[in-house]
Amino acid sequence: MTPRRSILVAGGGGFIGGHLVGALLAQGHRVRAVDCRRPEDWYQLHEDAENVVADLQRFDACLAACDGMEECYQLACDMGGMGFIERYKARCMLSVLITTHLVMAARDCGLESFFFASSACVYNATLQASSDVVPLREEDAYPALPEDGYGWEKLFSERMCRHFREDFGLRTRVARYHNVYGPHGTWQGGREKAPAALCRKVIHAVRTGDLGIEVWGDGRQTRSFTYIDDCLKGTQAIMESDIVDPINLGSSELTTINGLLDIIEEIAGVKLERRYKLDAPKGVAGRNSDNARILHELGWEPSIRLRDGLERTYRWIHEEYVKAYG
Repeated sequence: MTPRRSILVAGGGGFIGGHLVGALLAQGHRVRAVDCRRPEDWYQLHEDAENVVADLQRFDACLAACDGMEECYQLACDMGGMGFIERYKARCMLSVLITTHLVMAARDCGLESFFFASSACVYNATLQASSDVVPLREEDAYPALPEDGYGWEKLFSERMCRHFREDFGLRTRVARYHNVYGPHGTWQGGREKAPAALCRKVIHAVRTGDLGIEVWGDGRQTRSFTYIDDCLKGTQAIMESDIVDPINLGSSELTTINGLLDIIEEIAGVKLERRYKLDAPKGVAGRNSDNARILHELGWEPSIRLRDGLERTYRWIHEEYVKAYG
């Protein structure tokens, strides 16, 4: 049995944070979930957690959040899908205040461990200019040329964690998430990522009888997508490990956006006419996770098939769509 811990989940009202809070509670831990939004706007609200509304861009709020805690999972940031992060670069950059103040508070409050959720957006863009992509290794983040705004914030925060470990002895762990998806996430409104956006569009087409769909880009962009259960398992395994440098946490199952849509159409039992919006935000041409290091360090890598994860995600979004629109 894992000893009961007092754990702070920053961004506990978000998609990954809400799932993590639930998993930690199920393991018997005491959990403080902190988010800037009202509890009724949280993706998941767990009654057994200590649920706190606070602006973690403020240092005093971070001190209060860390008080009495032993560990912190820092998942809080202002972000969304490619449409959001390409439009709101300054808002994405301001998330650096959260991580900076949280890691300072973790040091001052004597926390034992601090986990930072980084992103594959830290990787050098010149290595992602082709859809025929070579999987990205951890060392490929340097020389630095990350996604403007969001990627720079993540890369800077990685360095902050490193130097707090080196200078102050705070035990820090960093995972680079690759396109995490699943139920209980954003599926409309502009912050949703490709799996949820395409699920919603397919559901809308089926429900309205308008059997056409808009696809951002030419559909040949390549990506890997990580189901939330794999993300949670990897996150906790990395937190408990001796891995001190940033490490990939992502599926290596590569697909095109067209291939992603093929799977969703198969789940829905429909074939749609695709309209490609070539001037829409589409990110890099290709990105995949090299999992050699996580396999070596943990003897494990994300393994839930894209088809299986998408089916669970599609069913959940379908239920939410029906509740919202009938």
